[in-house]
Amino acid sequence: MSDQRVRSVVVVGGGTAGWMTAAALAKTLSAQGLKITLVESEAIGTVGVGEATIPPILTFNAMLGIDEPTFMRATKASFKLGIEFVDWGAVGETYHHPFGTFGLDLEGIKFHQVWRKFADLAGPIGDYNLTEAAARRWRFALPDPDPSKVMSSLRYAYHFDAGLYARFLRGFSEQRGVVRIEGRIGRVDQNAGTGFVEAVVLEDGRRVEGDFFVDCTGFRGLVIGQALKVPYQDWGRWLPNNRAVAIGCQLGGDGLTPFTRATAREGGWQWRIPLQHRIGNGYVYSSHHVDDQRALDTLLANLDGAPTDEPNFLRFTPGRRERAWEKNVCSIGLSAGFIEPLESTSIHMIQAGVTKLLALFPRNGVDPLEIDEYNRLTAEQVDRIRDFVILHFHATRRDDTDYWRYLSSMTVPDSLARRMELFAHRGRWFPSEYDLFHEPNWLAVLLGQGIVPEEWDPLVDSLPEDQVRQRLSHLSALIARTAEAMPDHAEFVARYCGAPQGVAA
Repeated sequence: MSDQRVRSVVVVGGGTAGWMTAAALAKTLSAQGLKITLVESEAIGTVGVGEATIPPILTFNAMLGIDEPTFMRATKASFKLGIEFVDWGAVGETYHHPFGTFGLDLEGIKFHQVWRKFADLAGPIGDYNLTEAAARRWRFALPDPDPSKVMSSLRYAYHFDAGLYARFLRGFSEQRGVVRIEGRIGRVDQNAGTGFVEAVVLEDGRRVEGDFFVDCTGFRGLVIGQALKVPYQDWGRWLPNNRAVAIGCQLGGDGLTPFTRATAREGGWQWRIPLQHRIGNGYVYSSHHVDDQRALDTLLANLDGAPTDEPNFLRFTPGRRERAWEKNVCSIGLSAGFIEPLESTSIHMIQAGVTKLLALFPRNGVDPLEIDEYNRLTAEQVDRIRDFVILHFHATRRDDTDYWRYLSSMTVPDSLARRMELFAHRGRWFPSEYDLFHEPNWLAVLLGQGIVPEEWDPLVDSLPEDQVRQRLSHLSALIARTAEAMPDHAEFVARYCGAPQGVAA
């Protein structure tokens, strides 16, 4: 263990990762005398690929004590109830991956097992998920805190402008003592004996010293990768998408939908993320199957309205660092790894990294045991997120392009293959303590893309069929009535957190 007490932290890089890290450290540790400095350059800017989130972001904002309507106005946010997938299982098919659970277990038997036996009469499984029922009707209301009410089952996240979120958290952080330094990093100084980072030196010669460093420099990984030489695992054989082109457009088309739309294309997929002032769009693709110009042409041909900015091309390698924390440097965000934006996990991986750092923060010196635990937990969770994302590409019946033929026939990780086989046989799914995505999430994608279990749990046959049919009918009707009674999503947003119009992003 290093006996150097950590009194100062330098966050290297801003953007969403840097300011989420600084805000959390300031909220939890600045009162204990920790000095927090963030170094960033306005010239570099924010990648901003992902502007959609998943429900744990509510926990992060609550930890900071952020008022929801205030935050949503500042980031021009809308609500997200899940993702609508278009043309993934096969061209012409659409399904939802909603937040929230499906139905209610009956006498200890999983609901989806009951649904599987009675599927012909029960209708789509999404009819038993309030979050999906609301999303399909473009409606929204806040959940009811009373667990006895059906409205308590609704789960949501946000669509927001990532640049505005970073700006919002910057203000939050600076009010709590975080010092921001403008400048580009010229070099990283390390101790000749230990290899620990002692300072980052800016291009103009200024030296920013610290006891602990958080690398939030994005894909470049200036500290964790370039200075400390931590290797990067390349997952391109499973996730061939390595490019993205992003562009905003005017609101139009379907307007302010309470869900992200992911539309499969010939060599990748296109996202549609509705904000209050614009729609975020992007095409994530494999450069082995689609060139940049064709990707841009496809994207521009499928916008809801006129573009609001210039296209932004990004290059990335799907994968992760072999070790997210090395010596006195913890990498968070894109510097630690990037799968791809399909299931909106990028911002959550920042949150997860920050949360683990707070739990294992080295106030009394860096401890190799705690570093190992951080790296173990990170690797376990990221690897399981990887499997869930690969599932979307592999579980397809599409064979219309080389891209989809490759994905459907590729060999997937053993951990994913086992889960798919167990489910396809009899609908079995067993949790791991490291899962970010749980049984309802896997159910939505597996069933949505055509993997229906061959059989069901034999225990279902012990249930009285007349009672089961009655319960299913009652539950689907209750969910439908509840969803219909919710306000229109756009109207709710305007009333609850409408942002001033005409303000520049």
